[in-house]
Amino acid sequence: MKRKLACMASVVLAVSLTACGGGGGQETPTTAAETTTAAPATTEAPAETEAEKTEGGALTAGTYTASKNGMNGAVNVEVEVDETSILSVKVGDNQETPGIGSPLVDGEKEGTIPTISIPAAIVEHQSTAVDAVTGATITSAAIRSAVEDCLTQAGANLDDWKKPVEKEAGQAVEKEADVVVVGGGGAGLAAAISASENGAKVLVIEKNGAVGGDTLVCGAIYNNPDKELQSKVEMSDAVKKTLEAGIGVEPVDDAHKELIDTVAAEWDAHKSSGDTSLFDSEAWFTLQTYNGGDNVAELDLVKVLCNNAVAGFEWIQGLGMEFNDTIGQGAGSLWQRTHTSTKPMGTGFISTYVENIAADDNIEMLTSTTATKLVKDDSGRVVAVEAEDVNGNTYTCTAAKGVVLATGGFAANSKMVNEYNTTGKWDDLSKVPTTNRFGCSQGDGIIMAQEIGAALNQMEQIQLLYLGNVKDGGLTKYPARCVNGTDQEIFINKNGERFVREDGRRDEICLQVLKQPDAMFYFLESADGDYTDVETALTADGFTFKEMEEQGYIIIAETLDEMAEKLGCDAETLKATVDTFNASVDSGEDEFGRTLYSIKLENGPWVATPRQACLHHTMGGVKIDTEGRVLDESGAPIEGLVAAGEITGGIHGGNRLGGNAVVDTVVFGKLAGETITK
Repeated sequence: MKRKLACMASVVLAVSLTACGGGGGQETPTTAAETTTAAPATTEAPAETEAEKTEGGALTAGTYTASKNGMNGAVNVEVEVDETSILSVKVGDNQETPGIGSPLVDGEKEGTIPTISIPAAIVEHQSTAVDAVTGATITSAAIRSAVEDCLTQAGANLDDWKKPVEKEAGQAVEKEADVVVVGGGGAGLAAAISASENGAKVLVIEKNGAVGGDTLVCGAIYNNPDKELQSKVEMSDAVKKTLEAGIGVEPVDDAHKELIDTVAAEWDAHKSSGDTSLFDSEAWFTLQTYNGGDNVAELDLVKVLCNNAVAGFEWIQGLGMEFNDTIGQGAGSLWQRTHTSTKPMGTGFISTYVENIAADDNIEMLTSTTATKLVKDDSGRVVAVEAEDVNGNTYTCTAAKGVVLATGGFAANSKMVNEYNTTGKWDDLSKVPTTNRFGCSQGDGIIMAQEIGAALNQMEQIQLLYLGNVKDGGLTKYPARCVNGTDQEIFINKNGERFVREDGRRDEICLQVLKQPDAMFYFLESADGDYTDVETALTADGFTFKEMEEQGYIIIAETLDEMAEKLGCDAETLKATVDTFNASVDSGEDEFGRTLYSIKLENGPWVATPRQACLHHTMGGVKIDTEGRVLDESGAPIEGLVAAGEITGGIHGGNRLGGNAVVDTVVFGKLAGETITK
């Protein structure tokens, strides 16, 4: 039988993507190898004395190649030398993350990229002892190690090529802008573009070597009602139960009751019209988000998020962002209103922002620079940001109109996670891995805001996600349907048994995952849905399934008997699990309460993807109002300070719906840029 495998869409990057990596970062592969040669101005090696040559510096002239493992596989390097110097270093084929250590778009000039900066620095300084790129340490190390391998082949004494690189003393630098944005992830870049659209001169400060943050490695799903696409989806009786349950909840207050009544009236009108397609509205999106967060979010903030999701979707499309022309239900999104980027992971969002910023003379970016302090004037208004770069230069960045904080959450800071993990929902989280990049989501912006009197909101609300790979927790290397195809898969444990409803809340799924043998499970898919051949199918982040099978990220089998053998479970148990699920598809009644189905699982090949629950999102942060202004302990706005994205609290409540984080970055990022320029 011809092997086939699911792939939600043919994912091909339309930009040049090359090697990168990072300490703990999540990586995606290249679609075309890029060769990076040091700039001509740096390829002329310095003269070397005869004495230095006799000490071991002499080389055998020629071109040498070496390959070292980065985050995702081999990073290939070519080094050309003459008798006394390194002439050029080129990075070739690799499978590292675009946007973290390599250019995300052709001709990108912003940021420090390992495949460009490390080769250039080695040639300039004639030394491999150059600094790693912040946020891309693993790829940086792979390139340096490969260069040393090449030098060894050329007969070098490596000690002669590891001379410390002298740095100039740090300088005190003054910068001026209308708006200073701290954080170059999705929310920060959206805020920068929005502020520029409103006439402001903007400075973005980003501590990593390149912008993107955790948005770069997100699932790239965006929720909003879409009448055109949802009109093509037939609303099943099972899905109707989800809606009826949502409007049947006991209201917690008058505002909640009013929202429920609004949705109920809209639903009645939909039924009365005879429309059998999928129902949706801004009010229903708002109610699901509020209910799905245990009714503890601030409803006014939820309304801002959901009522502006369509406008945000149109805004980022206007910037050039492209989405697939189908609607789905993202992992934990609870409704079929999810749009998926045409590019792997979050590269579509960040490349869209980067391309717009590159063409905007009003936006300047400082990368590899960490903000350390917010500065107030005598009136209490935030007027500047102090920062320091990796070379020891200090910056005072004054902001005529104000500062936007967009530094992300704290899910990668285990100390903060353990401090605020007080709800009783989660047991000890100190050893639970994170899907986040360790150079991001450290809570540093929250701490800076708190130091100047900002109030915090719902810091105890912490989310886990069940999409982390079992090797390092990264949100990478999974079939596309795992994040946006809940209707075409089941979750099984190591015994081959289902244990939870696959279309349920993220927290409920994760709590059940943690109870399974070895606290892990498998996505199980068959060749019955929207499939392509195994040989051509790609993961959500662009890897081939052959590569993922070889590296142990997925398991492929022609039959359930073969799959059971590979998983080490009883074949009859696994087959009974699948048969029971298929009977639920026919009846519309599921033992775990699942309501979303589209296919029965019947034909091979079968694919199992091992996953674990990992720290993913922190719903708490600085307290804001509906304009994004940061509030102090008395509830008054701190003049000159707004915030957007995961640094804020109160929007998502006790459980963030899948796909709403990207909506948050777009809606509140855009709003922050508008508010700060008023």
